[in-house]
Amino acid sequence: MESPAEALVRMLRAASASVATAESLTGGLLAARLTAVPGSSVVYAGGVVSYQTHIKVEVLGVPQDVVDTYGVVSAECARAMADGARRLLGTAYALSTTGVAGPDRQEDKPVGTVYVGLAGPRGTRVVALDLAGDRLQIQVATVDAAVAALLDAVSPAGQPAEDSGLG
Repeated sequence: MESPAEALVRMLRAASASVATAESLTGGLLAARLTAVPGSSVVYAGGVVSYQTHIKVEVLGVPQDVVDTYGVVSAECARAMADGARRLLGTAYALSTTGVAGPDRQEDKPVGTVYVGLAGPRGTRVVALDLAGDRLQIQVATVDAAVAALLDAVSPAGQPAEDSGLG
């Protein structure tokens, strides 16, 4: 049986579309999930693990006023991270993850507060999640949600894929 990540890679390949990642709380787990699929190198351009705030700002181009006003655990930051990764890596799509995996609160937000950004040819949207579990469970559930969001976007019922010529 095909996993969601395998289905995603197959659909991206069929659409000649590429994807990049910008990760914070998942620390590279999303990239690992995608690159575990044979043939993913055709569609996965690369990613940025932006665990520290200054990397979000300096590399991904998250505006400092977004960080100052909303924090890094916010829909606004997830949106800017996804947009930044898509622009930086020249892909049709980009996924971002930011939130609180625990064990402690961050920016006065509880453990399990998570945002997944999805940037694509038709704009950027953010999925807000309220997850339960330990640190690893929250990270894995975030990766699952990110893969599902992009799978939905590139499925035949989702938005058509367009690419920047990468891949």
